[in-house]
Order: sequence, then structure tokens, then C-alpha cells
Amino acid sequence: MAAEKPRPRLAVWKFASCDGCQLSLLDCEDELLAVADAVDIAYFQEATRGTISGRYDLSLVEGSITTAHDAERIQEVRRRSRKLVTIGACATAGGIQALRNFADVQEYASVVYARPDYIRTLATSTPIADHVPVDFALRGCPINKRQLVEVLAAFLVGRRPVTPPHGVCIECKLKGAVCVMVAHGTPCLGPVTHAGCGALCPSYDRGCYGCYGPKETPNALSLSAWLAALGMDERALQRVYRSFNADAEPFRKESERHGG
Repeated sequence: MAAEKPRPRLAVWKFASCDGCQLSLLDCEDELLAVADAVDIAYFQEATRGTISGRYDLSLVEGSITTAHDAERIQEVRRRSRKLVTIGACATAGGIQALRNFADVQEYASVVYARPDYIRTLATSTPIADHVPVDFALRGCPINKRQLVEVLAAFLVGRRPVTPPHGVCIECKLKGAVCVMVAHGTPCLGPVTHAGCGALCPSYDRGCYGCYGPKETPNALSLSAWLAALGMDERALQRVYRSFNADAEPFRKESERHGG
């Protein structure tokens, strides 16, 4: 009788983040049971203290690099991982903490901490891809759990994951949601933001906040002209691009165009 083929090893890693994307994996519920049957969860401290040493077939990485220690640690994770997938805005674009990239982090530390001399941090918060090769990036703050299951299934069978490249506007059309910019004059980042949330905010007459980062080939320059016509000044235009995905290149460049 042929020996049973060993199951793939899955590892889930946390860097600077809020844990929300790891919780999205735990929130998969029934799907997670199927995943657990298909892989050995070798490292996932959000879910279990048990670990399996050695190499991993697939590593999911949440969080950005904000310390020298983490910059070293991600190199070790990459060496031990056959495939590495970044999950969430922190891992793919530096996260909300990348707002430090536009300011003096030492000045922030002196205001926030009673003993800033104890703080050891980098001047910037950077995505994982700035430090190691990444095989796939899953955007979102937090990620879409259905897209996460698709990514896991794709890597288990050796194919490229299929996630939508289009913007939130397409999701609005699919849901039959009224365009908040056209109908109500509400500023919205939907035209330049990656799909995945199911047009959550526009469905409730709120503008998109850009949680899923820039879509493929976003035209932020054109959108800014529309937002200015709705009454947003230069400061507001700068701020609207500086949120969950502030350091994503298209958003960063457009924000810098409105005030440096």
C-alpha cells in the first residue's frame, strides 16, 4: 500500500497589525473546518499554541514592518515558506500606521509616550513586499473571508487565485446601489478602490473610504477633480487618500500632489 501523501503545512504570521485579518480566517467557520481537513496548521498563534517546526508550504502574513526585529523576522519567514501571501492593508500597503511615513515618528513618540527613549521603532511602516518576494497579495481592511478561502483553495491545488481586479463601482452596479457621488454629491473613493467589500458603505449612502486599496490602473487624478468639484479643498483631498492604504503608491502619490 502506498504511503499517504503528507498534507500541506499552513502557517499564519502576525506583524504590526490589529489581528483583524487573522480573525477573518477564524470567522470562516464551516470553511475553516474544510481547510483544517486539507492542511496541517503548523503555526497560527491566534488560534492555537501548538506549532510544527520546519518549512511551510503556504504562509499567510498579516501586518507591516515597523521594527528592525520584524525586518529580520520576515526574512526568516520567507526562507521557510514555499509560497507567501500577504493579507490585509497592513501587509500589502503599510496599513494605517503608515501615516508615520508622512511625519516625524520621533516627534509622535515624544507626545504619546511618557518614556519615548524606550521605544525602538523604524521611521516608516512598510508593506511586506518591500522586504521579501510575495507570491500573492490579498487586499482589504479587513480582508474578505470568501476571497481568503479562494486564495487558500487556489494554492492548495496549484493555481493562481481569482479575485476581482475591478473597482467598487462595479460592485455598486451589481447590487443596484445608487451612485452616492452622482445622486447625492457625496465624496467617494469607489472609482479607484479595489472591489471586495461588496460596496458596503455606498449601499448605506456613505462614500467609500478605500479600505481595499487602489484597484488595478486607478485614475486618482481624475477622481480628485470630481472630489474638488464637490467642494473638497487641498487639505481634504490630501487626507482622503491617507487612511488604511496611505502608503499604497497610487494613493500616496495623489495625496502628495495635494500638499506634499
